[in-house]
Amino acid sequence: MTDVRPTVSCGAYPARGVEGETLTVSATVFREGHDAVGCNVALDGPGNGPSSFRRMSAGPNDTWSVPITVDVPGSWSFVVEAWGDPLGTWWHDAPLKVDAGVDVELVLEEGARLYERAGSGVPTARRGPLVGISDTLRDTSLDPRQRLDAALAPEAVAVLSHFPVRELLTRSEPHGLWVDRRRALYGSWYEFFPRSEGATLEPPRSGTFRTAMERLPAVAAMGFDVVYLPPIHPIGRVNRKGPNNTLDAGPDDPGSPWAIGSEEGGHDAIHPHLGTIEDFDAFVRRTRELGMEVALDFALQCAPDHPWAKEHPEWFTTRVDGTIAYAENPPKKYQDIYPLNFDNDPDGLYAEILRVLRHWVDHGVKIFRVDNPHTKPLDFWEWLIAEVRKTDPDVLFLAEAFTRPAMMHELGRIGFTQSYTYFTWRVGKDELQAYVRELVEASSYMRPNFFVNTPDILHASLQYGGPPMFKTRAVLAALLSPSWGVYSGYELYEHVAVRPGSEEYLDSEKYQYRPRDWSQPSLSPYLTMLNRMRREHPSLQWLTNVTFHDVDNPEVMAWSKRYDKDVVLVVLNLDPHGVREATVRLDLPALGVGRDDQVLVRDEVTGAEYTWGQANYVRLDPFVEPAHLFTVTRAHPTTEGTWG
Repeated sequence: MTDVRPTVSCGAYPARGVEGETLTVSATVFREGHDAVGCNVALDGPGNGPSSFRRMSAGPNDTWSVPITVDVPGSWSFVVEAWGDPLGTWWHDAPLKVDAGVDVELVLEEGARLYERAGSGVPTARRGPLVGISDTLRDTSLDPRQRLDAALAPEAVAVLSHFPVRELLTRSEPHGLWVDRRRALYGSWYEFFPRSEGATLEPPRSGTFRTAMERLPAVAAMGFDVVYLPPIHPIGRVNRKGPNNTLDAGPDDPGSPWAIGSEEGGHDAIHPHLGTIEDFDAFVRRTRELGMEVALDFALQCAPDHPWAKEHPEWFTTRVDGTIAYAENPPKKYQDIYPLNFDNDPDGLYAEILRVLRHWVDHGVKIFRVDNPHTKPLDFWEWLIAEVRKTDPDVLFLAEAFTRPAMMHELGRIGFTQSYTYFTWRVGKDELQAYVRELVEASSYMRPNFFVNTPDILHASLQYGGPPMFKTRAVLAALLSPSWGVYSGYELYEHVAVRPGSEEYLDSEKYQYRPRDWSQPSLSPYLTMLNRMRREHPSLQWLTNVTFHDVDNPEVMAWSKRYDKDVVLVVLNLDPHGVREATVRLDLPALGVGRDDQVLVRDEVTGAEYTWGQANYVRLDPFVEPAHLFTVTRAHPTTEGTWG
């Protein structure tokens, strides 16, 4: 037995699933000679019930597989068992020998003994179809073929397929499978700064959790599931940053929320301008009442005046001149932040971080967006996530790690629920399709979240692509990935960078209040439509079911997603500046119909319907609508489609 799947790092880490997901367990199984082999999986889920036994089916190249559905979150495991199958060997050989007149009585006697042996392993209540078969096989008054047919009766074969005779049993090592709740895979995220909602600039005054609650109904109306908040803690005053990341903050400049901690408290405290812990609890409750949940930024770094800097200087790095080192990501400098050092006192620091995290779990936070996890030890994250899962298995962790691919993948392997990705920088058709395929290959341990923008990332495509590009990027993120995210202001087409060549916003909300006029025309109706499609179409809630279709124009991209009979087909103009025409050649079997069939497609944007076959002409004007967002409703009635 080789190549057992799904496994991660040869079984070092559990593979991933979400409740209700159907996964495929497979293995390559073979033996010497010509005797038949059998294969099954023994599946154990949360609780102490008996293992679920599932027979596996043979496929090409000695690959055996079976679908399994994991319906309860928590820790699962499975073992693949391969074995010699004497019944399978006899079922194959006996008809050949009897029909050829070779050793007929010997073959039938071997069958009789095998059925007697097999019957002893079948529960009494299931033995009915086997009664009398051994006697019939030995009854020489009957024609040999008649005796054989009694043994090969479908009812008897079905029973013995479920209760096989297993010889020379070989078991794989147990393989882990961690099953999360559905939000781990599927969700629409909306990021905003509570301090900007209800804020004023003249005089400078912060918004609060109470004023931010007034924004929640509009976010829910757009169809978002997760409200993600940047750090909500006290902000340091030492080296506080001013507008546009300057070093000369004025007395009323609020500073960066990621410069956590001051004399007012640290990671377990609420910034006093935002309100109290009771106000935060009210914000969480209101979010839930609207069908959403809160994700909180978990940034393990400190302002120079954080209480930890005074009480635990050993938790930081001291330079040769005796000063504590601030954070750097050359050429960027973060003079207002001290990174933590996990080497000097791991026991103390680990325990304190776990305490802080559980504090917020106790206040209703079940999702944490982890800031720069790739700058902390992997052993720490593996330990922390495992500890949290022991008591709160429904807590999810999103890794904000824009770093080397190897590190991003390893963060997924050791336990992070989701990951930021390179999607923001993938703009061409070939690179987009290649990247999605790469993510599909890693889906047993790494789940993507496609953010169209972040407070740190205003990609050049949005700076210069105009409103059509904002639609295009939203379509790509929302309809390619089961999880996607939007940073507040995207719907208002905010696109001005602080300087040419920079991905930083002008007047970045990271350093100042940014109240917005939500009454002006915006992209909100379009985002609402995309999220409605995602909720109404199960096919859009999964990652691995994507198929890319051939298009003869490099600026036009087409893909479909299918789940059972639900099929969505997207054709998108990637060029925000010009009309594009193309021929889309459909992989019709991927849509669930025959290669020569036709399908009826309905555009969710315009309501128009078309009959499409293998080759189809499109013309997409980005200033009118850059995409066809089709639902495939049925096979065309004039054809004999296999689906509909």
